Amino acid sequence: MSKKKTITNWFEQYGNDIYLFLTYRTNMNDAEDLLQEVFIKALKNVKYFQGKSHPKTWLLSIARNVAIDSIRKKQAKKSKKVIPIDKDDVIYTEQTPATILEANEQEQEIYQCIQQLKENYRDVIVLRGIQALSVTDTARILNWSESKVTSTHYRARLALLKKLRRSESNAK
Repeated sequence: MSKKKTITNWFEQYGNDIYLFLTYRTNMNDAEDLLQEVFIKALKNVKYFQGKSHPKTWLLSIARNVAIDSIRKKQAKKSKKVIPIDKDDVIYTEQTPATILEANEQEQEIYQCIQQLKENYRDVIVLRGIQALSVTDTARILNWSESKVTSTHYRARLALLKKLRRSESNAK
């Protein structure tokens, strides 16, 4: 199979997961552009993919590096800005408009709290909690030991819970 066909197949299989990761890692405005950048880099470097890990793991590693580079560029320009998530494309079935609005508000609150976490916590929450990757795959992507992934994930969940509780109490 050609390199282009392989990357096209991977885009169809894992594009949404990579996009979701980039959305939580950066913001929705940047995620589409960064998604394209991830797959362009993957196409240029597919010859280095040795198959020792799952293709999704390899692509998420690229996505993480692309996101880090993007954040660094923004910080250099001093135009750092967090934009709340907008999930207009999510379809809820058998729900009233009020429950849909409440669900969207909860998603936005969670997204904003995740954005406030420090970088390592944010990465592990997105990979383990949202993407539901294994400890092994997360360790490969982050270039950490499995024990560091486990302990950092635990601490990140506690920090996120604390932020959510604080946000909830401020809303009252």
